[in-house]
Amino acid sequence: MSQLIIAVVVGTALGILFQKGRFCFVHAFRDFFAFKDTRVTKGVIAAVALTMIFWSIAYYFGYYQGFWTPEWGLTGLIGGFIFGIGMTYAGGCASGTLYRAGQGYLHFWLVLASMGVGYAVFTVAFPTLQSTYFEPLTFGEGVTLFEASPIPAPVLAVLVVAAFVVVYATVLGREETKKRATSAADAASVTLVPAATLSGIRSLKDGTVEYLRGFREIDDWRAAAKRPWDPRTAALGITAVAVLWFTQVSIVGITGPESRWTAYILQTAGVDAEGYEYWGSVLFAGEGVSVTVDMVMIAFVIVGAFLAAFWSGDFRVRTPKLQRVPNAVAGGFLMGVGSRLAPGCNIGNIYSGIAELSVHSFIAAGGIIAGVYVMTHWMYRDVGCAI
Repeated sequence: MSQLIIAVVVGTALGILFQKGRFCFVHAFRDFFAFKDTRVTKGVIAAVALTMIFWSIAYYFGYYQGFWTPEWGLTGLIGGFIFGIGMTYAGGCASGTLYRAGQGYLHFWLVLASMGVGYAVFTVAFPTLQSTYFEPLTFGEGVTLFEASPIPAPVLAVLVVAAFVVVYATVLGREETKKRATSAADAASVTLVPAATLSGIRSLKDGTVEYLRGFREIDDWRAAAKRPWDPRTAALGITAVAVLWFTQVSIVGITGPESRWTAYILQTAGVDAEGYEYWGSVLFAGEGVSVTVDMVMIAFVIVGAFLAAFWSGDFRVRTPKLQRVPNAVAGGFLMGVGSRLAPGCNIGNIYSGIAELSVHSFIAAGGIIAGVYVMTHWMYRDVGCAI
């Protein structure tokens, strides 16, 4: 019963945070590639970095319930690429689809239904895929560097985050100094390491100070709470509830529970879902098709998003435009299939998987980002992309 309560609390909180922060990985990567817009990207980075540190501490002291460590290989790259293509075409990632469904977008209810079709098709094909896809393309056992590294997990997490900050600061510093340079010679001289790194770190510090100052300058908290939040603010809340979920239940995932919902709905409708190997033996581990705690959690993500949208005045039933229906159907189907071929989605791999330093998730995340990059360039082929 305690886990059920936690599922309701965590799911509702995530729905509120996703909706208020407009926390969608498609926006994070597509907007970055197309326009160099890093607003949501910063939130994703902050959420992953903070979660990595706090999960490493929880693991070090034994307060955790398990990792996401599928076997690694080209399956992660291929499945992730398909998922990245699908979520960009559909217009929303796994988490973005849930919060927009709660916000009243019928387009994303259609995406969810199409993902369910993708889960079902994959399940039917699973026995064949085992021998023709998974076995030949899997190269190693699943592992997280928290367990494999001799370095204590919290120290390793801090080192990884610090290394990323240095790389990010260097890229940021180079971009900013190029914009300020008055000549080609100036640009060449100021984009060298460590000058660019120091410039980027100063920019990060200034941005953080400005972000914190924004809280002190809010004079009407009720009005501010109703407006969309800075994704970094959402990232703080997401980290908090993810730590609660990690210590009490598991890592945060979406498409796995969604696939279980597909099996449960079909079983309720009279289909022998349990008789299919993937659903009966893998996802439900031979314990029968029933509602699990993670299924409850993602259902309440939609509830939380509805509550946040309704309170903020953002809720409205929105009918999709006819020309966008193929995006929902094809994109959702590719998301469902891709998330099972990988396995895992943007939350399972880019957020949770990288936060726990899962080897499989680094490969799958690379595939997802590559898929977003390719599809973004295809969708913006007439106007071009910034990157």
